[in-house]
Amino acid sequence: MDQREEQEFAEYFAARRDAVRRTAYLLCGDWHRADDLAQTAFVALHRRWRKIRDRGALDAYVRRSVVRAMIDETRRPWRRERHVEALPEVPSSDAEVGDAVATRSALLDGLTRVPPRQRAVLVLRFLEGLDVAGTAAAMKCSEGTVKSQTARGLAALRDVLGDALDDLRSTS
Repeated sequence: MDQREEQEFAEYFAARRDAVRRTAYLLCGDWHRADDLAQTAFVALHRRWRKIRDRGALDAYVRRSVVRAMIDETRRPWRRERHVEALPEVPSSDAEVGDAVATRSALLDGLTRVPPRQRAVLVLRFLEGLDVAGTAAAMKCSEGTVKSQTARGLAALRDVLGDALDDLRSTS
């Protein structure tokens, strides 16, 4: 790449790295793995930077790279192991903040227990704000697949959260 292209990539990276990292975290539930997924996506982007003509599609390219990297990583045998972390204690001084943190923690914990493709669809649809068509494009699948994976993912999330979801609703 020439100097101008390197500068363009550096500017894009600086502007989008935090958002890509957050998306990766929502997909995998671990900040260290999120860093790895984001790095994988940006390396792939850097390799193809010169060939990408539609600079408006960069976010979609990086998003698709993160989703594919996460799904590919979950297929590896050593990733089938489950790591269980205890939730941090929430100070009870501010009940609203505590409820919000408990809700967020329960949701993120629940997402990590949903199968990878379903988790990817839920994150892209509801946390990234993509519509069905945008999610299908990001995952390179049909809109029907997105709809069915969304339904299955929501059902799996409800099953995983179970009573915790009812407890969260009753405290709100």
